[in-house]
Amino acid sequence: MPFQVLLIDSDLSVQQQLGDYLRQAGHGVCAAADAESALVLIDETPPDIALLEWDLPGQSGLALIRRLRAQPATAALPLMMVAARSGEQDKVLALEAGADDYLTKPFGPREAIARVHAVLRRHRPVLPAGLHIDRGAQRVMAGSRQIVLGRVEYRLLNFLMQHPQRVHTRAQLLDQVWGADAYLDERTVDAHVGRLRNALQPCGYHGRIETVRGSGYRFNPDRVPQPLPAW
Repeated sequence: MPFQVLLIDSDLSVQQQLGDYLRQAGHGVCAAADAESALVLIDETPPDIALLEWDLPGQSGLALIRRLRAQPATAALPLMMVAARSGEQDKVLALEAGADDYLTKPFGPREAIARVHAVLRRHRPVLPAGLHIDRGAQRVMAGSRQIVLGRVEYRLLNFLMQHPQRVHTRAQLLDQVWGADAYLDERTVDAHVGRLRNALQPCGYHGRIETVRGSGYRFNPDRVPQPLPAW
């Protein structure tokens, strides 16, 4: 399955080399030379995984990892440090900051691709049959049919599907989907859950967004969907 990969490295030769490896493996690639440019790309088109150099101009790769992990919208984004630093302490610092893996330069194409795939396998949510999120394109598909969602409904579904069977309170969902700085009434969550269910209903998946009385909401991938109508 193709994925969208963001490369964050000021060395254009590394961007080219690693980008070629990934494209040959069938993945989409975009690149940024510094942290601020990368944040703009992540906001505009969220990637499936980001590979970043430690020694970036301005904000370091290590600081960028911490920044991404601290933001609700990117807290679960798969991150791999790709750096020339090979010391054990450097690797420990990157992993403790939130990196999912550490690839040391120089590297071979097979190792690079294998590590990217391994990180993606660990992060890819277990999706119910027929329902799929394409993060690179920000699309939700029921089989071959696209489910049109608003920006908030997309983020809400994406978060719930990453944590199947886990009950989330309305306050938790506000923090994770809207952000801790969003001072909104908890009824806002109910309104957007209703919109999400309405969007999923024509494909039979609305029942998987369950209300847990007195607690909040959860995504139940074991809930049998209603038969899909003929479109």
